[in-house]
Amino acid sequence: MTVLTRAAPAKINLYLHVTGRRDDGYHLLDSLVVFAGTADSVSAGPGPGPENAVTLDVTGPFAAAAGPGEDNLALLAARALQREAGRALAPVALAVWKELPAAAGLGGGSADAAAALRVLDRFWALGLDEAALARLALSLGADVPMCLAGCPARARGVGADLAPLAFLPPLHIVLVNPGTPVPTDRVFGALTRRDTPSDLADPVFAARTPADFAAVLARMRNDLEAAAIGIEPVIAQVLDRLAHTDGCLLVRMSGSGATCFALYGDARAALKAAGDIATDAPGWWVRASALRHEPPAVTG
Repeated sequence: MTVLTRAAPAKINLYLHVTGRRDDGYHLLDSLVVFAGTADSVSAGPGPGPENAVTLDVTGPFAAAAGPGEDNLALLAARALQREAGRALAPVALAVWKELPAAAGLGGGSADAAAALRVLDRFWALGLDEAALARLALSLGADVPMCLAGCPARARGVGADLAPLAFLPPLHIVLVNPGTPVPTDRVFGALTRRDTPSDLADPVFAARTPADFAAVLARMRNDLEAAAIGIEPVIAQVLDRLAHTDGCLLVRMSGSGATCFALYGDARAALKAAGDIATDAPGWWVRASALRHEPPAVTG
């Protein structure tokens, strides 16, 4: 049987407004989510052992942080699909390449889970519809449904209420992480307000050029940024360094941090900025790529 593979792209919150909190503790958000070319990858192939056996091999620069333990989200995605199938399934060998840092505001674990749902649905020939896959995705975490969709979208509620973006200008991004994990629960715990208004208007969806798009986004914010900087002040240094690169249109932190990003209108400016920052701060994780307009496909 063929090995199937899907990219698990970095998720970037171009803005993130915390608009409320449910009684069960989940925060309500309004966020514009896009995906970068920089990605983990998840593969599924024939595995050893009896029916329903799942092995997991995690490799790559950030394998140690992700680990192959029972709480790995790709493995949990496999278990969720097995329960959904309700029958014995062929043994599978899962492989995850970890390119994305952990606890970095990029949704790496959630992206891995979403990719695992896609490749295993194909590998086991389950043929689940989008509604069933989205339900399983939400059971694995609030960010997994948006990673499952894999396309630019406005996410609201706990993150599962998705409205795909009809148009995204050609944008390039530089991602910078200073190598400091920032646990999401610590950042949300440090918030002083959890009911900020979200004043996003339609022009952000209608903006046709990179500059116009960034100008509208500049009126928005990441409500987690100040709390994350309070926990890890180095985030402010990253933001400042990005802001001083030539051609950058917008600088902001993604998710709960510590990864920050700058948007550019062309690839050359982004590549130069990434190269300059990597030279100046060799201990930082720096990547440049285009923003994706379409979800990744399962290949193999």
